[in-house]
Amino acid sequence: MSDLRRPHSQPSSSVWNVANAFTILRFLLVPLFGWLLLRDGGADDASRIAAFVTFGLAMATDRADGELARRRGIITDFGKIADPIADKALTGMAFVGLSALDELPWWVTVLVLVREWGITALRFAVIRYGVMPASRGGKVKTTLQALALGFYILPLSGGWEPIQVAMMSAAVSVTVVTGADYVLQAIRLRRGKTS
Repeated sequence: MSDLRRPHSQPSSSVWNVANAFTILRFLLVPLFGWLLLRDGGADDASRIAAFVTFGLAMATDRADGELARRRGIITDFGKIADPIADKALTGMAFVGLSALDELPWWVTVLVLVREWGITALRFAVIRYGVMPASRGGKVKTTLQALALGFYILPLSGGWEPIQVAMMSAAVSVTVVTGADYVLQAIRLRRGKTS
């Protein structure tokens, strides 16, 4: 009788699927994006526009892989872990590159990277208790970071600076708040498995 109640449970999906392929593609686009961003000291407008397009394409694969995984029922633990790491590699390259070009304060980059890689390390630290997938707040954070970084990556005139600063401020604020939320999630996950 209990077997009749399990029609909704899905078999575990293979790691080799189209959603994970998009995640791997995002990893592969990171060095290309970094090269385009930093080319000619960031002064080549055509390269900056190409970097923006590459960044946008990579971020689009982030949306595509998640939607495909959910729609086709091919969510894997690899995807849950690799997807946010691919995001962090891409946005991390953008933050470091922009700070190296002296277009974004280093304290912003350090604060964001400490949060991002700290949460990644935390995910691995609690993985024996369960996988912490990206939360809704984490997805909002990624979207805000992508929008803010996009405005910095494009070769815009100085008149755009107030908009750039406002968007980056919002992105950094949400980054810090969601980081605290992930810490609370990890604590609850560990307590739930050890109690």
